[in-house]
Amino acid sequence: MINQMENPAKMTEGRAAELFSWFRPASSLPGVGSTLLASLRKVTGQNEPRLRDLLFTLPRAERDLEPLAGSMAFEEGLEGAIALRVGRHRPPPRGGRAPYRIEAEADGTPVDLVFFKARGNYLESAFAEGQEVMVHGKLQRFRERWQIVHPELLPDDPRALALAGRIYPASEGLTQTRLRKIMAQALEMVDELPEWLDPHLVARDGLPGFRAALEIVHGTAEDGDIDKARHRLALDELLAMQIAMRLVRRSRQGDRGRPHRCEGILAGRLRSALPFSLTDAQLRSIDEIRGDLEHAQPMMRLLMGDVGSGKTLVAFMAMLHVVEAGRQVALMAPTEVLARQHARTLGQLGDRIGVAVGLLTGQGPAGERQAVRLALASGDLPIVVGTHALFQDGVSFHDLALAVIDEQHRFGVHQRLDLLHKGEAVDLLLMTATPIPRSLVLSHYGDVETSRLDEMPAGRQPVATVALPAGRIGEVVTAVGRALDRNERVYWICPVIDTSVDETAATAETRHELLSERFGALAGLVHGRLPAADKDARMASFASGETPLLVATTVVEVGVDVPEATVIVIDGAERFGLAQLHQLRGRVGRGDRASTCLLLYNPPLSRHARSRLKIIRESSDGFRIAEEDLRLRGPGEVLGVRQSGLPTMSFADIVEDGVALQTARDDARLVGRRDPELTSERGRALRLLLQLFERNEAVSLLAAG
Repeated sequence: MINQMENPAKMTEGRAAELFSWFRPASSLPGVGSTLLASLRKVTGQNEPRLRDLLFTLPRAERDLEPLAGSMAFEEGLEGAIALRVGRHRPPPRGGRAPYRIEAEADGTPVDLVFFKARGNYLESAFAEGQEVMVHGKLQRFRERWQIVHPELLPDDPRALALAGRIYPASEGLTQTRLRKIMAQALEMVDELPEWLDPHLVARDGLPGFRAALEIVHGTAEDGDIDKARHRLALDELLAMQIAMRLVRRSRQGDRGRPHRCEGILAGRLRSALPFSLTDAQLRSIDEIRGDLEHAQPMMRLLMGDVGSGKTLVAFMAMLHVVEAGRQVALMAPTEVLARQHARTLGQLGDRIGVAVGLLTGQGPAGERQAVRLALASGDLPIVVGTHALFQDGVSFHDLALAVIDEQHRFGVHQRLDLLHKGEAVDLLLMTATPIPRSLVLSHYGDVETSRLDEMPAGRQPVATVALPAGRIGEVVTAVGRALDRNERVYWICPVIDTSVDETAATAETRHELLSERFGALAGLVHGRLPAADKDARMASFASGETPLLVATTVVEVGVDVPEATVIVIDGAERFGLAQLHQLRGRVGRGDRASTCLLLYNPPLSRHARSRLKIIRESSDGFRIAEEDLRLRGPGEVLGVRQSGLPTMSFADIVEDGVALQTARDDARLVGRRDPELTSERGRALRLLLQLFERNEAVSLLAAG
């Protein structure tokens, strides 16, 4: 059957026959009607769930179903499996509201089983008097007796008991028992698949096959090592990701590149005009990028730098290299505010050396936007900064050679490609102010080259970070007043604009009212619903000191540079992610004055919220914070999977599966050298792996030759 894969073009016409059973709709399972299907949509997160989606939804927990060791282990609130001998049934009086009780005994200790709105006939059958049973539930004390309310009757068959230990994501109208049965049915309906892992690796580590591994983790296998099964599945997923990324990157490297060579006159002028020296990290990154730009293959580089580390200046040096070579550059930012901030910053730098910088967004006078488009098409404008407007149909470039994408995780893959298609063999520089841990770079970007700005420019002030309960807001307002008396600037950040999103959160509008009562016209307000012109005007008023207190949402998280700002209050700090707290804190400490970040939180704090606030108080190292953020939140949240277009992970945990990630990366490299077209017997099996994990872009690249 694998021979059907030999013609790559067939892969785009439909799925390989070996995978048909895996992509059957969940509605094909016996007993799955419209009501049950609606619940399965919620469990899988798919509008049209397939058997593959069901089986890729692993149990979120495993229960220990070993029975408690005798009644001596009993304690209030303890939850577990308990072996019982069933005694007398005590049904409630007819028409009464009392529960149905079954007297039982655990190792000589009386235990009542309690059922509300019970079906007596079922209970008489399931809990026959004198029968030995095992139940799972929570122990409680009631009138000096132990009881378990609505215990779960556990099966006595070992295989069924293993299945009962799996706890899946919950969905209304779908019991765990029914969901376990559905998983077992799905496993019976899917076909075996050829082995795509390296046979030496499988033999060395004693790994089960892919389908067998699923049976083990879903509990339907008679035996098996669950740790090896989980490792196997993680390895499969990471290998699919690594091979897909290598195929995508190879297709790009196969493009005819355009080396950009120049004498560095513009960059030299700029360095001479700067009132400060570049850091060693900036110089290193500039050299790395310049080397890529002079190479024959298109550049794909990720520039990572902590808040205030000087990424924009490094990117501008790269832009000048391309401009001096006679070509054009586009910098794309995710928001109007950030695009305008970049345009101002780069425009000021460009004015010093005679290089024009334009701005193109979806806002502003139509005449100005048209003038920018004409200048880009003619080649008169060498550098343009913009938002999504840059890759719209009406925008063309004379010779786009470098695309710089800031806060790149906020753009989808196709949005980046749309910008690259505006030129020929365009070099790509991705920037992020959120340092990404190496494991995430490897797993989601493959072998993309990285530059790290892990050194802060001279003069950056450390920021003292203090956490206070919301009940002490009066003290915080007083501290804000002292900062304003010193002619400093203060940010007050709120998680939402108004109560339409969350009635319990501190809102920008209500806080602005409160602070206006105290400070009058000194308090300004900015948020994402304001027109771009209004946002810019209010930000300018803040920067000038006309309204030195700015109440805002996270619209100021990135790109806002006001050196006079020395205090930032983050209201409802427990609602923000760790990296976001660090980003916001980076709005202050940009001048020569000592700065403070005040974290106002609403107790009691959850365990994760407490950890976040502890880490942000202890550390200002963005790379350490990124690692902790990954540990606390997981890779999907850290990278912003929904915004970035990156696939979510079903089996692998980037934090825990570092060994599997390295193994997958090494194996993908080996496959890339030995069988780049995936035409060998193993290569054809790997094509099935790509399809099964829906790495469609890689599949289409194979099909295109």
